[in-house]
Amino acid sequence: MSETSWNLTLLTERLILHPLQPEDYNSWYAGFSGRLKNQHKYDAGQRDLEGCDLQWFLELCQRHQKLALSDKVYIFGIFSRETNKHLGNIDIATIRREENQWANLGYSIHNQYQQQGFGKEAVRVALIAGFEDLNYHRIEAAINLDNEQSIALAKSVGMKKECIREGFYYENGQWTDHFIYVAFPSNFGLVEKAPVTEA
Repeated sequence: MSETSWNLTLLTERLILHPLQPEDYNSWYAGFSGRLKNQHKYDAGQRDLEGCDLQWFLELCQRHQKLALSDKVYIFGIFSRETNKHLGNIDIATIRREENQWANLGYSIHNQYQQQGFGKEAVRVALIAGFEDLNYHRIEAAINLDNEQSIALAKSVGMKKECIREGFYYENGQWTDHFIYVAFPSNFGLVEKAPVTEA
């Protein structure tokens, strides 16, 4: 990673994941504008795109860069290698570095592209990059207890259920419990690294 930009690109058989760039605007807009009405409780459904013009998108790209360069959050757009359609997003957010090297994983696929295995494909390559390129040791996902789709995805990539954190997120006017699913480098046959410490 350079000091002025973050451009980590990940490839799978069908997908390319990379930070949003100005030239992604039309694809990004089409992905969000093509969303269907919410298909289940945890599907965000259609999005109001009023005000999301090119200038707004350029500022979004810049915010994502600043978050990555400050080691706060690494946000990837998920795109089809064949069509360049924007399929969704993945983010890896630092919880604590130092002796923990600990991060949180978030993922979302536009509902018109769900049930095609894109989420599993994207999450797997993002987890590996989180360990290999971003040097995390522990990456976890906090999932609502009844979010069956997200639980199934986490299990499918080899994440293990660790615990229930009670009252973990405040959402919809109340504190809610969440399952914690976790992954480590060893789950993917990767070498466990010692934390990088400053001299």
